Amino acid sequence: MSIFAATPEVASTPTVPPAAAEQGKDVVHALNNAFAKVFETVAPSVVIIEVSKKGESEGSAFDDLFFQGPPDENNPRQNQRNLQPIQSEGSGFLVRPDGYILTNFHVVEGADKIDVKLKDGREFQAKVVGTDEKTDVAVIKIDAKDLPVVQLGDSDAVKVGQFAFAIGAPFKLDYTFTYGVISGKGRSKLLATNGYSISDYLQTDASINPGNSGGPLCDIDGKVIGMNTLINGINRGLGFAIPINMAKEIGEELIAGRKIIRPWLGIRIETLGDDPSIRDFAKGVDKGVVVMRIEADAPANKSELRPGDVITQVDSNPVTTDSQLQHEILKKKIGQKVDLTVWRKGQTLKISVTTGELPNEIARASNEPVRPPENREQEMGKFGLQVQELTKEMAQRLKLGVEKGVIVTDVTDNSLAAQQGIEREDVITEVDGKPVTDVKTFREALNKADPKKGVLLYLDRKGSKTFAVLKATGAEPPTDDR
Repeated sequence: MSIFAATPEVASTPTVPPAAAEQGKDVVHALNNAFAKVFETVAPSVVIIEVSKKGESEGSAFDDLFFQGPPDENNPRQNQRNLQPIQSEGSGFLVRPDGYILTNFHVVEGADKIDVKLKDGREFQAKVVGTDEKTDVAVIKIDAKDLPVVQLGDSDAVKVGQFAFAIGAPFKLDYTFTYGVISGKGRSKLLATNGYSISDYLQTDASINPGNSGGPLCDIDGKVIGMNTLINGINRGLGFAIPINMAKEIGEELIAGRKIIRPWLGIRIETLGDDPSIRDFAKGVDKGVVVMRIEADAPANKSELRPGDVITQVDSNPVTTDSQLQHEILKKKIGQKVDLTVWRKGQTLKISVTTGELPNEIARASNEPVRPPENREQEMGKFGLQVQELTKEMAQRLKLGVEKGVIVTDVTDNSLAAQQGIEREDVITEVDGKPVTDVKTFREALNKADPKKGVLLYLDRKGSKTFAVLKATGAEPPTDDR
């Protein structure tokens, strides 16, 4: 006897006509073939990059316990560990038949040896042709000819929602192929690059893992629209790619042996509205970009631009976000005059700044502790500041950019000053637009100020110009770390 109960046959009524069902299958088969065709077309031009760097192997906790101490001939295992190189893996793609390969800068950074493996099994040693750290683009070359190359697409024409395909070698596996859609465009400020963000990444839900970095992101026609890059701390179902138009432009410059140079004003900026305390001081202007800080020795430092100014136009082109302003400046040439339309305390001004060359490093001078005489120090309890009068000798010793004002000698933890990022050795030059010449004038200005309404301080930080708004909100300090 069967353990399964017999069920009476019921005549089923088809919900989809057979002809329509067959057409649906045809569409699925066509799509399936199109996906497979992308891999067949692009994969031969994708390479696996293995990098060796000098360093110590990871080892285990037990190794660290039993093989510590300086190397000696009685401890050969320790000597061997110290000589083992660090190895990592990434991907890249051929852009010229004579062996030029585009990949990520972080894939080949600090490499002592670069091995490249092709899809057909051939292996070559590669050399670095050039790199651009700010966009994470690098060009390497192998000694070969007549190699298959990718076909480059147009990343400007990419649409959110279109299919996207990633090819690479994650987790030391052979070639892998993942697909998804373009889920966003213009993703900026994903990397901590000292306040300077150039790439507007493509975002995709196609899986991008370690080893995929430097590989191609393709469209349904097999054209490369981006270079996959892994961004630490963000890769949770989100993949990002450098737009191929940018990668191509930088790659061509590197292959030609030209240095990558970019225009620079030297200002730290923020979209108006991102910080509510600033918004209160900018009543009268709805959209624009706030100048948060002007770097020391930067082009903007030689102009009439001031911290707290709201830039609304660049050469008559409206700008409403910090990314828009930066892209407008990147279009300029080094040494070109740029006319900024600026809102300042209810007035609209025209300020000219001549662009300079973006330095490789935007570094601050190392801090030397201030050791003020006790009898000249003043406590500003309600704001959490300790200050003392700035002398000419102190300004010279600390290599400050100004000689008048009061210098911050201490900042109380969790105070209003600490919440606004005020630091020791900042020099306060103005309070609510009025010059500060000594501790007395500073104290008088603060005593008149209402913390609930807010008080505006202008600061000089080792030659950089910035500002802070001290305002009691009763809320927790902001978590934004920009």
